[in-house]
Amino acid sequence: MKLDLPNVPASALARRVVKTLRARGHVAWLAGGCVRDLLLGRTPKDYDVATDARPEEVEAAFEKSIPVGKSFGVITVQGEVDGVQVEVATFRHDGPYSDGRHPDSVRFTDAQEDAARRDFTINALYLDPESGEVIDYVNGVQDLKARLVRAVGDPAVRFAEDKLRLLRAIRFACALNFELDDATFAALKRMAPQVVVCSAERIREELHRMLTSPGRSRALRLMQEAGLLNALLPEVAALADRASPGPARNLLARALMTLDALANPSLSLAWSALLADAGEEAAAATLRRLKCSNELASRVRDIVSDVPRLAGLEHLGQAALKRLLRRPHVDEWLELARARSLDQGADPAQVRLALTRLAAFRAQGPQSLWPKLPLSGDDLKALGLPPGPRYRELLSALEDEMLEGRVGTREGALAFVKSRMDA
Repeated sequence: MKLDLPNVPASALARRVVKTLRARGHVAWLAGGCVRDLLLGRTPKDYDVATDARPEEVEAAFEKSIPVGKSFGVITVQGEVDGVQVEVATFRHDGPYSDGRHPDSVRFTDAQEDAARRDFTINALYLDPESGEVIDYVNGVQDLKARLVRAVGDPAVRFAEDKLRLLRAIRFACALNFELDDATFAALKRMAPQVVVCSAERIREELHRMLTSPGRSRALRLMQEAGLLNALLPEVAALADRASPGPARNLLARALMTLDALANPSLSLAWSALLADAGEEAAAATLRRLKCSNELASRVRDIVSDVPRLAGLEHLGQAALKRLLRRPHVDEWLELARARSLDQGADPAQVRLALTRLAAFRAQGPQSLWPKLPLSGDDLKALGLPPGPRYRELLSALEDEMLEGRVGTREGALAFVKSRMDA
């Protein structure tokens, strides 16, 4: 089998690393996820190299190297293009994982034993970039053809080594549209409660990848089935016990339906869709627990706080609709509104009509949404109205008239205010 590597800086650097190590008498292959992606016809995001060269030998071979994971046999080699780098890992056998993440010790070994310590068979493949030969010690090629995510060896051992693999198994299955091997999924369900030992940061990154991948709703359903949703996102899991006002069987189903209706959502939009029915406070608590950035948490909270405005959207007048367009993060809010219209408990056609009106108002430009009032407090005072709260009420009512398109001149504004003063 001959595979052509994409003509990008990362693949060129990986080829150079392999060629350099081989020139020094070492075995060196591409390894892991890049091999999986190449075999699937996908473009790898990054490239890893596995070798029998010891870390110090890798460092000696490359002037621009960083020993970030040297104690585990991993050296990062930097390319000439900024940001392009390749991780070079020495074939190794891992010792016990006391912390559920890193091996207590490693022993350098051969490729076959190196493959045996990897997480899933589809990630335990090696590729000779010159000949195109795939080196497979774990039947990973067969599992790729069968579209199956299977743990290498005993799944309970693999999950015990790094509890984050409980999430990664589901992410790979859904991102690649694969099935989970029965034994692997059975072990995953038994061990799901142990995922909480992982750091919030690592869990957050896996969830972020899930929520922005095409298989996001399926991933959340598998998390629910396995018990991971209740362990990590109890606010979301609780939605399954609450009825939906629309055709979805419950609020969790509605959240997943909404996620499916979004095209390439941002993180803030995906989280907002998932947490909309949990409420503003629950959304804030979830993102705080996962140690999300303040910017992301604030954005999601703003969007979720505006979700109740969707109720009766189709009945709102022109002024109310225009005021909605002045809210923060309106683009994501509108996209969420479109997605939720599929299960609003209202007539979706009428909701879509309201959204069309919103788009038309927005196209009219800022002046349509933020009209400059032709009157001020001085004008109200000149009309004989004493200063006080009434000023704010009248000017707000005047702005509504302008947003509705019923007033557009100073004369019209004066006439409107006088009519309200006389009422």
